[in-house]
This record gives sequence, C-alpha cells and structure tokens, in this order.
Amino acid sequence: MTSITLLGEAELRQLVPLDLAAVDQVETAFLSLATEAVAMPPILRLDLPDHNGEIDVKTAWLPRFDSLAIKVSPGFFDNPSLGLPSLNGLMLVLSAKTGLTEAVLLDNGYLTAVRTAAAGAVAARWLAKPHAPHVSVLGAGEQARLQLQALSLVRRIERVRVWARNPESAQRFVQEMSETLGIRCEVARDVRHALAEADIAITTTPSRTPLIEAADLHPGLHITAMGSDAEHKNEIAPAALAAARYVCDRAQQTRVLGELHHALNAGAIHADSAITELGQVIAGQSAGRVDEADVTICDLTGTGAQDTAIAALALQRARGASAGMLFSQ
Repeated sequence: MTSITLLGEAELRQLVPLDLAAVDQVETAFLSLATEAVAMPPILRLDLPDHNGEIDVKTAWLPRFDSLAIKVSPGFFDNPSLGLPSLNGLMLVLSAKTGLTEAVLLDNGYLTAVRTAAAGAVAARWLAKPHAPHVSVLGAGEQARLQLQALSLVRRIERVRVWARNPESAQRFVQEMSETLGIRCEVARDVRHALAEADIAITTTPSRTPLIEAADLHPGLHITAMGSDAEHKNEIAPAALAAARYVCDRAQQTRVLGELHHALNAGAIHADSAITELGQVIAGQSAGRVDEADVTICDLTGTGAQDTAIAALALQRARGASAGMLFSQ
C-alpha cells in the first residue's frame, strides 16, 4: 500500500520560506542542467484568449532527486475583476523510480514564486559584483518584493530605487519594503533614473516593449531579467542585450521566449552565437563576470528543473515534520 501526501498553501509557506536554503536548492537545479543528464521537455502552454488566460505546464527529471514535479500554472488576468487571484496552480510530485504519485502540493503558485525569487538571488550571487549596495527594481508587484527579499540574502543592500507604471504601487512598495528589510527605498522618476546609480537591476514586469535601452547600461551593472517568460514579453532592448555579457537559465528556452528571443529576431545577436547558461557559470564551465566593469544580464524564464528542485525540498521537509494529509491507496 502506498500513500500520497496532500499539502496546502499555508503548510507550504511554513515548510519552504524564502531563505538561503531555498536559494541553495534552486542553485542545485542550475548546476544539474550543466552537469547531469537532465530530462526537461519544452514548456506546454495553452492560451485561452476568450478569457484572457493561459496555462503553463513545466516538468523535469534531475538525476540527483528521487522525485520529479509536474507543475500546472494557470494565469487568468481578468480574475481580479471577479474578486479572484490572477495566478494559482499546483505541483504533482511523482517517484522518479516508479512513477507513483507521492504528493500533491496545492500551493496556489507559492512555490513558483519562491523558486523564481531564489533564482534571481542565484543569478546575483554568481554575476553581480561582490559589493553591490545600490539596487534598482522595475515593477512593484509580488515578485518585485520577493526578488528584493531574496537578493538581500546574498548581497548587502543599502539603497533601492523602484519604478512602476503605477506611481501608487511604487509608493506602496517603498513603504512596505523599507519596513520589511530596513533598507532605504525611494520611487524613481523613470527607468533611467532608477538605473542611473544601480549596481544591480531587477526587472519584474510583463512589459511588451523594452524598458531598458543600451544607453541605460553603465560599467559594473548586473541585470536580472525575469519578466519575459512568454514570446510577447520584452523588457530589454536587443541592442542592450548585445552590449552585455549575456547569461540565461536555459538556452533552448530563451531562444524561443525571453529576452534572447527578441535579440535574435532583431539580428542583434547571431543565431549561431554560443549562449552561456547560469549552470555553466556555477560549474566553472563558462565565465560570468570577469571584471568589475563588466555589464552582465541574466535572462530567467523559469524552468521545470527549478520546479522539481523546490518540490523535492517541500516534500523532504513535509516528511521530516510529518506535515500534510496522507491518503492511502
């Protein structure tokens, strides 16, 4: 007889907070992509334009884990008008040895939010300057907050400038994050003002037109770009991408979505160019930042490997704490 562990969002928030352990767990996913025979199919995406919705399915098998996750991630962007959240989802955890269901993680997208923020921290850990006190954040939503929280785990931050299309959202971000992290935060007049003195910039918007141009780059800047997770999204101009040291989470994925996709279409980067992945930098297979003056960009589109890694951590902790509801079958 086997049993299935059922865990809800409240329990998962307690079991898997956004901390250094989560960052390290996601880092192993990047490392696995560079050093192991990972099986990770392309993202399955279903668009429902009549309801302004989309459903993404991601999965991956990593040899280092005994389990794998299949994540279903819906986004229905008219939901707020119905009093419902735009994003939700769940992860199905299977045994990598038998294929039997081990757990159902009803996280409503929480684990995705954590692993996405943790991935940003991994990018900064490996690509940003060691001393990077000034940070720029574009966007003022949940992921902007989590990205800044995750970054504070790997870099000492002294000042933050935030820009958002909605000034009221930016002001709320400033108030909340100043209190939460004890860091001086201020609203930027525009994107150029936000980036002017930044050591690290984080883009977290669903923009369809570039926000950052080549003229906004300056020596020593690192940009973590995580908003462009679909073909139509674009936060960084192709010329800016071409002017920096470009690193991504998975080249075969960013070639069809993310920032690289747009740079290739514009001819700013040649289709045959070698693309460096973050896992290769972590493994010492490729160079990331080699000089304090380098401008680095990390293009994060989110991978099934990250989902399996964070789900494995959640299941491990659930079992250790005897958490969740067990169903026997």
